[in-house]
Amino acid sequence: MRFFRSLASATVAVVCVLLLPCEAMSHARVPAGDTASPEPFGAECRIRVDGSRVTAYCHNPYPGTDRVSLHVECAHWWDLDSDGAPVEAGPAETVRLTGRCWKEVRSAWISHRRVS
Repeated sequence: MRFFRSLASATVAVVCVLLLPCEAMSHARVPAGDTASPEPFGAECRIRVDGSRVTAYCHNPYPGTDRVSLHVECAHWWDLDSDGAPVEAGPAETVRLTGRCWKEVRSAWISHRRVS
């Protein structure tokens, strides 16, 4: 009986953490170990999940162009995950990216690629 009570408590705790809304998650601009590029690179992105819709704003403060793309993973197995089309964020430019699921969103993130 005690085992089931502790298992139920742990399950409720995990479900609560996974279902909390991600209001405005900051996204790292460059990987920590990136020492190959001498100049700074990467737009700073803020992601907001509101129900089944995802909106991201990426601002590029650097002189190089950053090609950003929004990726959305849906919570249900029957709901299709999506990878958005790449959008170029030029120097001192802010771009808006959107995506959605039919039901709940499990996670959303931004990928960055340097434009040569």
